Amino acid sequence: MKQQKDIGRVGEERRKFELPCACANLRRATRAVTRLYDDELRETGLTTTQFTLLQVLERAPQIRQGELGALLSTDSTTLTRTLAPLVRKDWIKSLEGEDRRERRMVLTEAGRKQLERALPKWERAQTRLEARLGEENWEQLGGLLSHVEAAAKAS
Repeated sequence: MKQQKDIGRVGEERRKFELPCACANLRRATRAVTRLYDDELRETGLTTTQFTLLQVLERAPQIRQGELGALLSTDSTTLTRTLAPLVRKDWIKSLEGEDRRERRMVLTEAGRKQLERALPKWERAQTRLEARLGEENWEQLGGLLSHVEAAAKAS
């Protein structure tokens, strides 16, 4: 309970400095959350972004690179740059699709093992954030973020 009171106090102090820009406030929150997850994942050799890619590739085998970018709302250049170290470490493979221009991304066995090693660290970050937010805020956050993404894409 003390932790939620601390969060409330910090939240009140932060509101004094909130900008009238949803983008700026979302980016600030994203950086803070990313730092929490990156701190947990640090010893695994993965960043939060890389972990997310491995998670997606586990759930969507042989997804086209363009579909992967669309799913993650990431531009092609950023996605290619983020995938490169995972390919070099042999955690993922890029396969030719039906068309030579089409690339399909596949999680390798080494990548699957890396994901399994990192999963407890990710779960710890997830649990810490959920506990700090409280169950009700946690559930609302998931739904709200989906709405924010959809609204931004509808523009």
